[in-house]
Amino acid sequence: MQRITDWLQKNLVPIGAKLSSIKVLNAIRDGIALAMPLILVGSLAMIIRNFPTPNDMWVTWITANGVLNWLVKIIYGTFYLVGIVSVVGIASNYAKLLSPKADGISAGVLALGGYFVSTPYLNGANGNQAWGAKVAIADQGIAYSATNANGMFAAIIIGLVSAAIYAWFLNHNITIKMPDSVPPAVGHSFAALIPGFVIILLWALLYALFQATGLVSIHNILQMILGDPLKAFGGSLIGAIVVAVLVSLFWFIGIHGGNLVGAIMSPIFLQLMQENVDAAKAGKALPEVITQPFMDNFVYIGGGGATLGLIIALAIFAKSKQNKAMRPLTLVPGIFNINEPTMFGLPVVLNVYLIVPFLIVPVMNVLISYFAMSSGLVARTTGTPVPWTMPPVISGFLATSSISGAVLQIVLILLDLLIWIPFFKVFDKALLDEEKQADSDAVVG
Repeated sequence: MQRITDWLQKNLVPIGAKLSSIKVLNAIRDGIALAMPLILVGSLAMIIRNFPTPNDMWVTWITANGVLNWLVKIIYGTFYLVGIVSVVGIASNYAKLLSPKADGISAGVLALGGYFVSTPYLNGANGNQAWGAKVAIADQGIAYSATNANGMFAAIIIGLVSAAIYAWFLNHNITIKMPDSVPPAVGHSFAALIPGFVIILLWALLYALFQATGLVSIHNILQMILGDPLKAFGGSLIGAIVVAVLVSLFWFIGIHGGNLVGAIMSPIFLQLMQENVDAAKAGKALPEVITQPFMDNFVYIGGGGATLGLIIALAIFAKSKQNKAMRPLTLVPGIFNINEPTMFGLPVVLNVYLIVPFLIVPVMNVLISYFAMSSGLVARTTGTPVPWTMPPVISGFLATSSISGAVLQIVLILLDLLIWIPFFKVFDKALLDEEKQADSDAVVG
């Protein structure tokens, strides 16, 4: 086992450090995080809308009393703005990483303008027809399908490119400079004028080119080139297993695997989640098994590596002084899926005794959850993004709007515990032997 740890440390630490320092990934991760408050507020509306009752009595009642339309309005005002909020966050964060002179708000606003310029009009005002036709100004609008998580790939590209252009002009002092006496907000606005003109013109010209060639828009192109292949991978069983393993591997060497892998996979999982949101709203069968709530609530139970089973084993079977001291420090945070005290305090990081369950437990959770949901034995996640700190069992119920989700989590926790127990006992015995030897040496000394 020590050889495995040495190999992982030698080969993965440089890779993880390199990936963690990539400005693009950091900007995407932090930019998408800007939309999380909207997602969480929208999730509350989704939970209320889809609250399970016999014979759909709840849905019938809220429909008859006009509450349903009110909840749908909240959902549209939160979930369906994820794309445009993310483009602002990505551009803002990336510009500040590229230039110390950058004003994040200016960069975000310019990228937002580029996003809207790049997005075709609806062919009509009802939101259900194709993009691109010439219609009266009064009937023009942009589809929610272009502003929600389905527009995430366009948000990423437009945000990064716009921020890079904005930062280049600032770094080369190609801006309109105002006197120091001018308020900063006014100064930032004028400094953004020249790069803003270039940014908006660029996306307008590209839009005209795509329209003329029949490619329609950057949304269509990116969906074909990136969205469909990555969605097929991320939404597959193999893809979920690969992601779970990578998260554990990076965590094992002390790098936050969730943040690192999430910067790449979050846009994909959010898009898959959006498809379930749309289906649930329309009263249709949920198309996707693997979504962001699937990974958060049924794979990473207790946090990265699915360490809740380990925390329970620690609470029940610890005999060494070191592990007994860690029990109160890990149990409560672990229930809320905060496992940093476990990762670095127990520790799990670079612990040869625990690497095997740390890798296989999340994979087992993926397999069991996938087949349980795909077979219809357990309800699929509705697209409601339950806060990641929500305790298991409750989160399973909320994520699926079904008691079957809570039951599945209970089964997974018990199975996880059974796998963690023997490995933890070996680790605990090793510590106990070391402590006995230390006490013996102290007596002899």
